[in-house]
Amino acid sequence: MKTFTLVRPPQTRLLLALLFGVLALGSGVALMATSAWLISRAAQHPPVLTLMVAIVAVRAFGIGRGVFRYAERLTSHDATFRVLADLRARVYERLERLGPLRGGDLLGRLVGDVDAVQDLYLRVLLPGATAAVVGGASVGLAWALLPSAGAILLAALLAAGLLAPWLSAVVARRAESRGAELRGELTAHVVDTLRGAPELIAYGAAPERLAEAARLDRAYTRTAARSSASAGAGAALATLAGGLAVWGALAVGVPAVRSGRLDGVLLAVVVLLPLAAFEVVAGLPLAARSLGGVRRSADRVFAVLDRPDAVREPAAPEPLPAPPYTLRVRDLRARWTPGGPYALDGVSLDLAPGRRCAVVGPSGSGKTTLTTVLLRLLDPAGGEVTLNGVDLRELAGDDVRRAVGVCGQDAHLFDTTIGENVRLARPDASDEQVRDALRRARLLDWVSALPAGLDTYVGEHGARVSGGQRQRIALARTLLADFPILLLDEPAEHLDVATADALTADLLTATEGRTTLLVTHRLAGLAEVDEILVLADGRVADRGTHADLLSRPGPYREMWKREREHDETLTGAAPYTDPRELVGVRHGAE
Repeated sequence: MKTFTLVRPPQTRLLLALLFGVLALGSGVALMATSAWLISRAAQHPPVLTLMVAIVAVRAFGIGRGVFRYAERLTSHDATFRVLADLRARVYERLERLGPLRGGDLLGRLVGDVDAVQDLYLRVLLPGATAAVVGGASVGLAWALLPSAGAILLAALLAAGLLAPWLSAVVARRAESRGAELRGELTAHVVDTLRGAPELIAYGAAPERLAEAARLDRAYTRTAARSSASAGAGAALATLAGGLAVWGALAVGVPAVRSGRLDGVLLAVVVLLPLAAFEVVAGLPLAARSLGGVRRSADRVFAVLDRPDAVREPAAPEPLPAPPYTLRVRDLRARWTPGGPYALDGVSLDLAPGRRCAVVGPSGSGKTTLTTVLLRLLDPAGGEVTLNGVDLRELAGDDVRRAVGVCGQDAHLFDTTIGENVRLARPDASDEQVRDALRRARLLDWVSALPAGLDTYVGEHGARVSGGQRQRIALARTLLADFPILLLDEPAEHLDVATADALTADLLTATEGRTTLLVTHRLAGLAEVDEILVLADGRVADRGTHADLLSRPGPYREMWKREREHDETLTGAAPYTDPRELVGVRHGAE
């Protein structure tokens, strides 16, 4: 089964866990058999010395059962947690390189599905192997005492250990399959709802989202109830088989005693032995159901692990060239899936030291794909990207990201202080260096006015600061990292017009003299950059300076006109306009 290739188990610990499990259950069976013999023999009032061995054995098996059970749990859980740690690290490494999944779905795969793999060892393999060994020994003991009783015990154990788990698994399969899907949907829905709670409340959409969450929860509860019912049915069948084994042993044992084929003292052993023997198969219906859940969770994990790499690291990477850096893009083609449409098709760009360029275009035009390629998170499907003449594909991804840094639209703030969030870029940075980064991000005056200053907590995901402040903190972090080449990917996204334009202006001021690529949907302030690329459907539709692009008909001028009309509609007045922009329009009209 492919599931068994998912992890690399510590075999020595698992073998020890199996040994301790066999000893624990074996002690339980031996305790019942010895106790039955002792009670039956003691009823005949023999000399006490003839019972001493049995008395000591009962004590030994009683103590050993608890000790071996503890040792089995200790070693099996230790082995399983080592397996989970290794698997979780592998899944996280893959998720890190495969691009975004929905937050809730990622959470479900990294936590729920990976954790479900522990059932493969704790509830499937170890119980199954232990039941086979101890169950076989129990049948052998019963067969040695009375072959017909051994045959009855064998048939009952097979029914309880194979038939009951199989029926339980068949009944539960459909419910658990649907349950896994509903669990992922419910987790994703709850995570998305919590993240967007302020907007949902502001627009009155919260009741609808909560109603959908309640519907998913009810559906998941129904599937869980059906799964539990199947588990109950399996347990009931196993219990019924155990009871029938006891009655069957009694039915064949009494005639055997009367005929002299079985010692009367051993009748108690033959009759009570199935009670202990059925302890070894009591968990097998749950094991069968767990195996189905493990396989489904493993399939979801394999869906992540088996995805093709977006980036192939070179076997022998070239050393990172020395700065200053020139980043050149030539006829770049890129796509997210093999055989899929090109997100970028024939894009060329030069970022010389100190040069600042902007990339604009509608959503889906390939802007973010370009930054992803430049960060070495996606390999080109054609053309080339070079850093000081060295193809990025010949460099290690981590080396590229030491030279090329990004400040994105969804930069994450941790639930800690402003200072620690900024210092994430350089843990050894002093407070003065942090303040300098905040000053360049135009945030130092605000931070200094706070009672706790740098020690002010921002809340979970930056909930205690505004959107503009959150982006400026992220910018300060990026500036503190001091990347030679800086990519600004939609830094003003999700902000209102005034805040977005103010942030863009401050970004351009803070990056003056630094090699910068600004990806944005806002055109205000782009007169400050050296070149603007206009993307449409992955191609360069136009390029030039701000003034050049406004001086001639084209997509950029249309975008600029639409943006101004939109801003006027929102604010009732035209926003600040660079005089060069007006000149460009007049020249274009002429």
